[in-house]
Amino acid sequence: MTKLLLSVHVLAAILAVGSITVAASMFPRYALQALGDGGKDGRSVGIAALLHRVCRAYALAGVAVPVFGIATGAALGVLTDAWLITSLALTTIAAALLAVAILPGQQRLLALAQEAPAHEMNGRRTPAPEALPQDAPAPHEPVRAVPTPEAARSAATRLTMLTGIFNVLWAVVVVLMIVRPGSTTGA
Repeated sequence: MTKLLLSVHVLAAILAVGSITVAASMFPRYALQALGDGGKDGRSVGIAALLHRVCRAYALAGVAVPVFGIATGAALGVLTDAWLITSLALTTIAAALLAVAILPGQQRLLALAQEAPAHEMNGRRTPAPEALPQDAPAPHEPVRAVPTPEAARSAATRLTMLTGIFNVLWAVVVVLMIVRPGSTTGA
């Protein structure tokens, strides 16, 4: 039974966490491209939306990783070992980072990218002039504030940094799972 639990744990980690690390790492690039091209072809927006959906879906599937990890640890009798407790703590931090910062950050950038085709005027989003009737007065109420390219780049850079931290946390967990410092079950 231990081998089955361990196999499911490792497969879930590879498929779920691996997918999240790749998709989350690629997301900022495509979100910035979508903001930069103003959504002209929609390709970058579509890719960014897909990458965000992958992160969200696999985050839910990723719950299986600690569940089967704890079950495996219980079967091996190592639930109180320092390496496992540290791994669980790092997993909790990584999950919180994903849920509280990375996914919402992706959502914000994606929303900006999907709104990008709106016309920009004096740093404010307004309807495109060609969408207004010829005799209509210029709009006085802005529809939405437009982030500057620097602000969007800053948000993408922050998201890239957070994703890097998420990835490093998982790399440390993998090393702890392999090395198991202090383990008496053999390495």
